[in-house]
Amino acid sequence: MSSLKLIRYGAWAAVVALAIAAGVLVTLQMTQNKGTGGLIEPLSAIGGPFELVDGNGQTVTDKDFAGKPLAIFFGFTFCPDVCPTTLSDLQGWTMALGEDADKLSFAFVSVDPERDTPDVMRDYVAAFGERVVPLTGSREQVDAVIKAYRVYAKKVPLDDGGYTMDHSAAVFLMDANNRFVGTIAYGEAEDSALKKLRRLIANASASS
Repeated sequence: MSSLKLIRYGAWAAVVALAIAAGVLVTLQMTQNKGTGGLIEPLSAIGGPFELVDGNGQTVTDKDFAGKPLAIFFGFTFCPDVCPTTLSDLQGWTMALGEDADKLSFAFVSVDPERDTPDVMRDYVAAFGERVVPLTGSREQVDAVIKAYRVYAKKVPLDDGGYTMDHSAAVFLMDANNRFVGTIAYGEAEDSALKKLRRLIANASASS
């Protein structure tokens, strides 16, 4: 087995372990709060303040998303499958939500800022509609938000001298106060994803 395959298998094993751990946390929270009507109780260990730049090179912080729930996803523009599929899913969800989509914010954060400059992010995300805010930044800024959201991201060398990125594939759901309340898994059924998004909207409306 090649060294690249060993690296990739190890990286994906870490992704699976992270997903299982996150699932356990969410399940425990849902069990503890059964019957409360909320999505789940916020898990303060995931999320937090951040400062990045959008596709126009303008500074964007977590405060710019305050007041609305946020669906935020991490990836990179050279991603062959997970990222374009998830962005396409996000586009489909917003269409299915109709006017209710205006009650949510959506963001796509690059884990590969060396290649994903603001203009590259802007042009890439534009292919999937206008609702998703493309975010990148310096290596330090991106590393900080990756750490805050407990995102797995690892550079994997390729035989041709280039590299790809292994990364967490879930969409993180944050409430209007930027508190983590759950995830939408990669490949999750549309009806399940929409149910979570509608509940996120309903909870925000009930608390406002």
